[in-house]
Amino acid sequence: MSPQLVWLITGTSSGFGEALTKVALARGDRVIATARSVEKIKHLEGPTCKTLQLDVTHDFDRIQAVAKEAVASWGRVDVLVNNAGVGAPGLTEEAGAAGYQKAFATNLFGAINVTNAFIPYMRDAKSGTIVLVGSRHAWRSQVPLMGSYASSKAALHAWGEALSAEVKIFGIRVLIVQPGAHRTDMVSNAEANPISSKSLPFYDGMKKAVTAIYKGMDGKQPNDASKAMTAVVDVVRGEGLAEGKTMPLWLVLGQDAEDDLRENFRVRLQNLDEWKDVTRSVLIVSGEAVHL
Repeated sequence: MSPQLVWLITGTSSGFGEALTKVALARGDRVIATARSVEKIKHLEGPTCKTLQLDVTHDFDRIQAVAKEAVASWGRVDVLVNNAGVGAPGLTEEAGAAGYQKAFATNLFGAINVTNAFIPYMRDAKSGTIVLVGSRHAWRSQVPLMGSYASSKAALHAWGEALSAEVKIFGIRVLIVQPGAHRTDMVSNAEANPISSKSLPFYDGMKKAVTAIYKGMDGKQPNDASKAMTAVVDVVRGEGLAEGKTMPLWLVLGQDAEDDLRENFRVRLQNLDEWKDVTRSVLIVSGEAVHL
């Protein structure tokens, strides 16, 4: 039997966070569930689940204080899940840098601050797992209104890869979850939290068409959030379909996400083949070169 783990999960008031909390508890683990509003997660409380208020956009000192309180709950945190995120739809010209900063504040910088608050405890323990909930939109970014979300998730993925290289010497693992479309309240939440109130008439037709597509898919997404979080728990614990396997750096969830990633690879490889003469034309032909 696998040992009981202590999880800290951000953004547990709904969606993936709530589903993951329930799956981990059902597996016999302990969970510290967090959200911006504790009132929204009171229903999760129990003998093996504690709740804490945590806004990942708060300053680092406040996040460190929450981390200290969380670790004091059961003496450790084995698994940190950076799940809190915002959809924040909007067009680049309307949103500007300020709108993008709104998305990055939660989706990237919030995750960095929360992670940095817990790394010292995991380093002392010489073990730990950090889970980052990304998105297929990191490689499916050519979708209007999704620029801020896609770029913040792409940055999260890249940072997660760098983080993995940095902390593995301490026995800390990193898992970057890359889910497809799941039946959560992400669409309705995103619609309620645009990154800009500015509206330029030049884009009205495009915005109307894209918004209609997203509204039409709400509640009809092909993937189940509970099944996705069951897969995450299996991979972290080395159980179920993950039994006997080494935990990967990337975990793609959903055939739609798999299809998108394969198409992304196909297009990029085609681009490389078509432009390889130009790609290779910059090579220094004499002298010593060092590759990083």
